[in-house]
Amino acid sequence: MVGSAESRVRGFGVSTKEVIGTIGVLLDLAGVLVIAVGVTIATVVFVLGWWRTRRLIDVYRPYRQGVGRAILLGLEFLVGGDIIRTVAVSPTFTSVGVLALIVLVRTFLSFSLQLELDGRWPWQANAPRRDRLRKR
Repeated sequence: MVGSAESRVRGFGVSTKEVIGTIGVLLDLAGVLVIAVGVTIATVVFVLGWWRTRRLIDVYRPYRQGVGRAILLGLEFLVGGDIIRTVAVSPTFTSVGVLALIVLVRTFLSFSLQLELDGRWPWQANAPRRDRLRKR
């Protein structure tokens, strides 16, 4: 049975599909944790910044950027988990189609968040933003 999709990992009595499925679930968990921890850290930084300055306008944009970065990184882990589970565990036309839709939606979200954070599309040159120029 060596080489089949149901092969056992030597010495552990666990199928390869189970190991790959577990890795996919762990990536999903990591994605959720990255988002939760990132949003929590951004919120703490936001509250402390607001408490210190009492100027919402000074801390709002960095807060949105911190939350956006956490979501972007978390989405990367979630997409990775979906890909691993779908391709390695259950590669049917239906599951691959669902995966394609999920990746499409998450890619759109990633591009939208990237545009919101950097003021440019990911494939555009890294031009300096106006607000960065004003700080100098």
